[in-house]
Amino acid sequence: MQANRDSHYNPDGPLFDSYPSPRQSQYDPRLSTALASNSPQLPLDSFNSRERHASRYDSTSSRHAARKNTNGAPPSANGFVADEFQQSDQQSLMARQARLQPPPVSYSDEDQGSPTVTSSILPRNLSARARSVGRRPPPQPLLDHSHLRPGNQASLLSHEATLELYRTNAKKTQDPEVQFEFAVFMIDASKSMPIPVETSANVIEVEKAVEKRDDLIREAISLLKRLADRGHGASQYFLADCYANGIGTTKGKQDFDRAYPLFVLAAKHGHPDASYRAGTCCENGWGCRRESAKAIQFFRKAAASLHPGAMYRLGIAELNGELSLSKRPKEGVKWLKRSAEHSTPEFPHALHELALLHERGVDNVVFVDYEYAAELLAQAAELGYAPSAYRLGECYEYGKMGCPQDPALSIHYYNIAAQQNHRDACFALTAWYLVGSPGVLPQSDTEAFLWAMKAAEAGLTKAMYAVGYFLEVGIGTQPNMNEALQWYRKAADLGDKRAAQRLKGSGPIQQPGGHGAVLRRDGNVPSPPGNTTKAGKDKDCVIM
Repeated sequence: MQANRDSHYNPDGPLFDSYPSPRQSQYDPRLSTALASNSPQLPLDSFNSRERHASRYDSTSSRHAARKNTNGAPPSANGFVADEFQQSDQQSLMARQARLQPPPVSYSDEDQGSPTVTSSILPRNLSARARSVGRRPPPQPLLDHSHLRPGNQASLLSHEATLELYRTNAKKTQDPEVQFEFAVFMIDASKSMPIPVETSANVIEVEKAVEKRDDLIREAISLLKRLADRGHGASQYFLADCYANGIGTTKGKQDFDRAYPLFVLAAKHGHPDASYRAGTCCENGWGCRRESAKAIQFFRKAAASLHPGAMYRLGIAELNGELSLSKRPKEGVKWLKRSAEHSTPEFPHALHELALLHERGVDNVVFVDYEYAAELLAQAAELGYAPSAYRLGECYEYGKMGCPQDPALSIHYYNIAAQQNHRDACFALTAWYLVGSPGVLPQSDTEAFLWAMKAAEAGLTKAMYAVGYFLEVGIGTQPNMNEALQWYRKAADLGDKRAAQRLKGSGPIQQPGGHGAVLRRDGNVPSPPGNTTKAGKDKDCVIM
């Protein structure tokens, strides 16, 4: 009988050879004991040794053999029940608990952290799953993106090849969205197409590059026209925007006569940007007559779609009584708040305007709240709005609007505005570089001169005088009196009195201390300890 059981041993077989029929009670101690005596033992997990498996199977065989008498006859049923009856209740309970409890988990020495589930108590449908748990886990994903690095033979498609693939796909389909995206791609490609600097030796090369760019624009405009004629709203708006910016027009000039009708068509198809642009054209008379009432209609249509630019324009009109509207500050503030809630990097203006209103207040409409004003300015500055960033730079430099004097934050916000060519912010960085800030900004006359030059080229009058002074004295650059006089003349023509006095005077400048100095850095006029604000910088400064 033992040999027969061994020959039919199935490691993935059920826990018992047979299950009680519905008529038999599964809580019968005799039945549970009898079934337990006939049930084969399942193999141990793959992490157990062969010796442990063999010993366990031998113990099972010896247990079955011990239950036979010396004559080879099985024990009587009465004796079997009498011997096992006292332990039957406890064994039945333990068997039920084993079926309900989750499988025990152990950890092997070979792979720490990988659980090994003992499969001896699992039924057949869970045995394979239990053995898979004991296997070594798959390698963790790489987080350094080293597997994404291109190989030695990897190369990107050329611009022309990419364009040709895109053109082939666009011709295979009649989907207007795919064709519209291809047209937009060609316009963007024409903007980024390199055009060599024309010299006497490469005239033909430059002409070929320009002709290639113009052909690309013509192809895109032709495709946009076909889509616009079919009533594709996005194509109508994009084509109008191209005409408004001088793309695809004669000599690259703006053509609002063709842009405005397309804006109107796209607005009828529910395009919010087109409604806003059509309102702007009606307000300024671009491609149409100047009609304030019609502009208000387009702005309201765009505002109904939560267009932040349209809501801002309606707010300013209500606030100041523009576009033939009566002056209603409360309604204007409501529109500004709505626009501020939907501000984008393209339309952050409502945040800045609301900040200015809360800074000075409006009777019975807006109360003064410096903290909220600074918060609104910070939101606009984070969206990249240069005027807000410059205003915050001033607040943190001078301690205005409840802001503490903080050189690091002041320089941070000045830099945000200066990167967008805000001329006042550029000149403010000039002042900071002249004196520096310990632990924040090193002192550099060269940087001061470069930022002053950038502000002067942007048209700031006092920056023009500063550049002339730097060139005359030799601060951050080599002295050059001829260039200094040119900048003095530019500043004097714009009304700078100091530049006019320098043009009338003669001889080199004796103050504030010669070459390489703008401030009295020799210590004769010391600044207050810890005073790194512009007030401290300007106290002994000749140019600021």
